[in-house]
Amino acid sequence: MSEQEIRKGLAGVVVDYTAISKVNPESNSLLYRGYPVQELAAQKSFEEVALLLWKGELPSEAELTEFEATERANRAPDSRVKAAIDLLPLTCHPMDVCRTATSVIGANHPLAEDSSPEANLRKAQELFAAMPAVVAYDQRRRTGLPAVPPREDLGYSANFLWMTFGEEAAPEVVEAFNVSMILYAEHSFNASTFTARVVTSTLSDLHSAVTAAIGALKGPLHGGANEAVMHTFEEIQSTGVDPAAWLQDALAQKKKIMGFGHRVYKNGDSRVPTMRGALEKMVEHYQRPDLLELYTGLEEAMGTAKNIKPNLDYPAGPTYHLMGFATPTFTPLFVAARITGWSAHVMEQAASNSLIRPLSAYNGVAERHL
Repeated sequence: MSEQEIRKGLAGVVVDYTAISKVNPESNSLLYRGYPVQELAAQKSFEEVALLLWKGELPSEAELTEFEATERANRAPDSRVKAAIDLLPLTCHPMDVCRTATSVIGANHPLAEDSSPEANLRKAQELFAAMPAVVAYDQRRRTGLPAVPPREDLGYSANFLWMTFGEEAAPEVVEAFNVSMILYAEHSFNASTFTARVVTSTLSDLHSAVTAAIGALKGPLHGGANEAVMHTFEEIQSTGVDPAAWLQDALAQKKKIMGFGHRVYKNGDSRVPTMRGALEKMVEHYQRPDLLELYTGLEEAMGTAKNIKPNLDYPAGPTYHLMGFATPTFTPLFVAARITGWSAHVMEQAASNSLIRPLSAYNGVAERHL
């Protein structure tokens, strides 16, 4: 019998169709429903992009107005969710809080066992609206600060920043945050999205699928890279050496440098230029040219040493840092954005479902008997 071909990590395996997103190799652009993400980030709100991902088309003015009203009406944290968060130790990772909160929200949802298209869309929209309060409250409780109630007069991004910091953010900060949410919203069959689709394929519910996806995103090989970038920057600053010298030493020790490289992009992550533009605006706003100098120094050193380009996490991490987010909160911000993509994939999987159940090649001991 010939030896079976094993594709570790499912590398190169095409498992299904999707109409939600793709990377166009000809333009090296990430497309959401056919639109280059950099164009969406430059011209649209995160709310508009969420509707695009869920429904396949950009919303009309009336559709956007209706969704904005729904989103703003579902921002306030449920007392049961807040109580569950308060039971979690401050030593746990904020991703544990996101995972637990999503599970509690799902268990208490009036349509918990209804997975019809209408119910799933409602669940997606309400979870989209609820997650900022979870992320904001968790950051505040870790420093002994009370929760900040949401404001219905602010858009999604402005309100997210308001609930986190208790003050209105400058327009350029809101814009940069909006850009980051759009760029993080969706990315085809990545590990967490595939996890959500596997769970959905069993006919489980949307909140279970998203809870599982959060668990997958918690892993540093998937969602923790934006946090790792800031840890790298802090280590370079603490050593007092230039980025090139630090990198040379790190590579000699065979350290993995997070924030660089991507399995899908061969010519550089197409989202990086847009996110770097947002970072540069935040550097100017907060008057932190030193951070951009460090960013550029490490990027150039990595290009020279390994010819590897940065991915989205590399500019996103320092951007969130400048805004005032605690480093462990970076991946929960990813969660808040990716809820849109995950839920779009849950709905797409449910609409044309087949149980995802791959085979394995056994390489254990041969049959034996007692």
